[in-house]
Amino acid sequence: MDLTAHWVGIAAIVLFVVAYSLVITEEFTHLRKSKPVMLAAGIIWALIAYQYVGSEQPDAAAEAVHDYLGEFAQLFLFLLAAMTYVNAMSERNVFLALRNWLAHRSYTYRTMFWITGLLAFFLSPVIDNLTTALVMCAVVMAVGKESPRFIGIACVNIVVAANAGGAFSPFGDITTLMVWQRGLVDFGTFFALFLPSVVNFMVPAVIMSFAVPKTKPSAAGPDDALTMKRGARRIMLLFVCTIATAVSFFNFLHLPPFLGMMTGLAALKFFGFYLRKTHGSREFDRKLYGEIGDTSPFDSFREVSRVEWDTLLFFFGVIMCVGGLGFIGYLDLTSAYLYGQLGPTVANVLIGVISSLVDNIPVMVAVLEMNPEMSVQQWLLVTMTAGVGGSLLSIGSAAGIALMGQARGQYTFFTHLRWTPAIALGYAASIWLHLLINRGLAAMPAG
Repeated sequence: MDLTAHWVGIAAIVLFVVAYSLVITEEFTHLRKSKPVMLAAGIIWALIAYQYVGSEQPDAAAEAVHDYLGEFAQLFLFLLAAMTYVNAMSERNVFLALRNWLAHRSYTYRTMFWITGLLAFFLSPVIDNLTTALVMCAVVMAVGKESPRFIGIACVNIVVAANAGGAFSPFGDITTLMVWQRGLVDFGTFFALFLPSVVNFMVPAVIMSFAVPKTKPSAAGPDDALTMKRGARRIMLLFVCTIATAVSFFNFLHLPPFLGMMTGLAALKFFGFYLRKTHGSREFDRKLYGEIGDTSPFDSFREVSRVEWDTLLFFFGVIMCVGGLGFIGYLDLTSAYLYGQLGPTVANVLIGVISSLVDNIPVMVAVLEMNPEMSVQQWLLVTMTAGVGGSLLSIGSAAGIALMGQARGQYTFFTHLRWTPAIALGYAASIWLHLLINRGLAAMPAG
């Protein structure tokens, strides 16, 4: 049933636009982003179902909802395991220890600019771009507390680096994860984007580095003895093994990746049980593990409760909203214009530009629902552009939005906008390099 010109379709478009407008203005309204999209999703599907109830296919809407629910469930369980591991490493002071170590080095501002950028680039493929950006932002704020200008430009660099690093790994961004879980691109094939991602990061970083002073910040205060707690290194090892399990389940056993992640989450819970049973007295742990040390027992269920539930429920709302618009027929019209008339290369480059204004998650969900027939080269292109295109503006990625809140007043929309031309140059160069060095993938069908 084509409802694109029907009042139901128009109402659905209006609901989605209003809901996403509230998402974009979250920083000002302080309304959590999951709330408007979840409400819009429920109303959109209710309107669709109302229209179908009296037709020859009264259960069509319900069947479609079940399909989208299955898609969300896989993403939800995968991210639940990954977020729990990140929270566990945070609780064991892994990221605080890294921040403390860097903040007490006698590096110049320019050296710290490069160190935090490179760390953001290489950490985001493993612990995702948002977490990486938050950790690195904490570092530059600790180092550059006397230089707001350094904090601003370093945050721009971190956002670009984290988004670029997340583009060549299925674990680095939601967009790459969704493409991998759909089976459109093999795990190892994503690494064909490594060099284009390096260029995407390095071009603006080199340009911006000339604006960073070579002076040294004032000496940091006394060391706070922020050491990692007992079991931190073993939890990091378990996380690496969990990622390997997810990849192995998918590549060799043809099982969905979330099953491997949940298996790894079970291993973390067993290790957490061991930590609780062997937890010593407060005095003993302080003597053995430092001033902060292991003063409280590890609780794996506490780390599950600390996951970003707002983010997970936001994904639910977005997938259901975009799924509803696709069910109505709007995505078919959009796909016919973008990929039929403009061609895949132009369309995929435009997708990246759009993702700088609208978060890349709904954009990629829409592309996946359109499911255009493209080669592996083009699926890699849209994966990269949707991820790194968000770096063009501070509001284009979760990393940028989060850092505007964390470094409020020092990293702003206009601080980022000042460097958009340099970032756009890196964006164009990465696309050119990908089309050049990965042209052999143009003949390889996806899936």
